Amino acid sequence: MSDAPAYTVVVPTIGRPCLAECLRALAQGTGEHPPHEVVVVDDRPASEGDLPLESAGHLLDRVRTLRTGGKGPAAARNTGWRTVRTPWTVFLDDDVQVLPDWSRRLAGDLREAGPDTGGVQGRLRVPLPPDRRPTDWERTTKGLENAAWATADMAYRTEALKRTGGFDERFPRAFREDADLALRVQRAGWALTRGARVTRHPVRPAHWWASLPVQRGNADDALMNRLHGRDWWHRARAPRGRLPRHLAVTGVALAATACALTGRHRAATACAALWTLGTAEFALARILPGPRTVREVAGMLGTSVLIPPLAVQHWLRGAVRHRHARPLGGAG
Repeated sequence: MSDAPAYTVVVPTIGRPCLAECLRALAQGTGEHPPHEVVVVDDRPASEGDLPLESAGHLLDRVRTLRTGGKGPAAARNTGWRTVRTPWTVFLDDDVQVLPDWSRRLAGDLREAGPDTGGVQGRLRVPLPPDRRPTDWERTTKGLENAAWATADMAYRTEALKRTGGFDERFPRAFREDADLALRVQRAGWALTRGARVTRHPVRPAHWWASLPVQRGNADDALMNRLHGRDWWHRARAPRGRLPRHLAVTGVALAATACALTGRHRAATACAALWTLGTAEFALARILPGPRTVREVAGMLGTSVLIPPLAVQHWLRGAVRHRHARPLGGAG
């Protein structure tokens, strides 16, 4: 496959155990068209202990490590790709596992990329338990299969990254930084396509309250609104989410409290009833498709009460914090 374009793999990591499986699968899946280098970017705030780089097997002599000190995945990817010397940069997350034929399919994806193609996305597959209904967390992870331009497996032409400035480091989490980059790459005149290669994305273990810290992403949505306009959802092929409903549910909860404090008891009762209905609808939407175990039902009930006000709080903070934000590079 010497005619296939050369590429470098960039893997940001915070030292999770899954990195070993990621590197092991990469070694097994890159025999036909190996990467020029594998750049592992250690984004732990404090590097305690060595990373399991030996899992890279026969690719170990191609592995290079960089450290960023906990600046976030956008900064880690930027640190990695800015050292790349190949025409293509392939980003992998440390919790994915490429399939055995990955390099052969990647070679085909890169060969077929026209000169105006700035990026080629891999196809993600999220395995779910075959013997029961998936939990809310598992269904959320399953949604990655339909995510557009997810950097869990995304190849970018290195020149496109240079022209656009790479990832916007104002996105501190692994959320929306990939959509932001994709929109800027397209705005710069490049096309983005979906390739044929397939990568496995297992569901990582999570606590029952895992959906609560996820609500911080609403601040990133507020930043996206500021940078790309309120129609960015459509252009980025992103699901709209439930923020409008969370705003309504939180609003009637606040109204119920205000009415009760001012002695308007009938209005307070009506608002409380609306809050109960909205919260019940949200909880049922999460419970009914799931396994309906006692633990799952209890977790969904508790988090369904807390998620709407948390989502609104993070969205408002993001809107205030980023009210003067401009797109990376000052364009737009």
